[in-house]
Amino acid sequence: MRLPQAIRRQPPMPTTHLLPAGPVTLDESYALCKDFNKRHGTTYYWSTKVLPKVKQHHVHALYAFARYADDIVDEIPSQGGRDVPTEVRADALADFGNRFFADVEAGRSDDPVLKAVVHTVRAFDIDIDAFHRFLRSMTMDLTVESYETWDDLLVYMDGSAAVIGEMMLPILEPSDYDAALPHARDLGNAFQLTNFLRDVDEDLDRGRQYIPLEDSRRFGVDLNERRVSPEFVELMRFEIERCRKLYRSAEIGTSMLPDRSAKCVGAAHTLYGRILDKIEAQDYDVFTSRASVSTTEKARLVASLLR
Repeated sequence: MRLPQAIRRQPPMPTTHLLPAGPVTLDESYALCKDFNKRHGTTYYWSTKVLPKVKQHHVHALYAFARYADDIVDEIPSQGGRDVPTEVRADALADFGNRFFADVEAGRSDDPVLKAVVHTVRAFDIDIDAFHRFLRSMTMDLTVESYETWDDLLVYMDGSAAVIGEMMLPILEPSDYDAALPHARDLGNAFQLTNFLRDVDEDLDRGRQYIPLEDSRRFGVDLNERRVSPEFVELMRFEIERCRKLYRSAEIGTSMLPDRSAKCVGAAHTLYGRILDKIEAQDYDVFTSRASVSTTEKARLVASLLR
């Protein structure tokens, strides 16, 4: 028996509600980004610990940027018990983007989160177009409820996932940037697709379906039924193999990274891959329990890589 939605999943505290009211120093901004990463992106957080400390805070900053924008789309609290209108969220996201791009141009920011992000972007000369594409996909989440084909979904994932690999690559310092780039994009897409397969139930609660509609039709599945039928199992097997193919491509790029960067990416790859294993271990039932990797597992893996 499924628990009522309000009991099954309480929404997290929006990241934007954790921001200090006054100005912060650069160190305080990076510390805030680290806290966001630790609270909400534990796989990335633990994997980042494998990097040299001089680079860890830059990864936290990129995570915080993404989390900040994502919260504007999904976690702005309701007003008087009513959902916040889409146009209000769209305006808030546009304002966030406008402030960020203006701050990058100016080379400084007074925003508690963007101060660190702008510093990271300029320190590693990260392509600003990646941030435009990221915010474009966040805007799509406000109006697009489903994707017809895998190619359609890839348009969305270009901004929501592949660009994260692009943003990270200058920090990871591959031996050949151009050769590593497509594999970094594949890793971002693999992480995103892993999330989609784990979070089918949660996304349905938000009125979204990220598994391509043509795939659902091919296997005779209506996700809205939230039923682990034989057809649904076959659909999940198909999508998991698609995801693992992306991870195999990512391994090629990982081989182009220096040792500590390769271990960081390898840790994230291993931990996210275990989510797919856990989905399989629970017989593909993503509706009654959420496949996850425990903090103990994450800490144990990271500790083994730091020996």
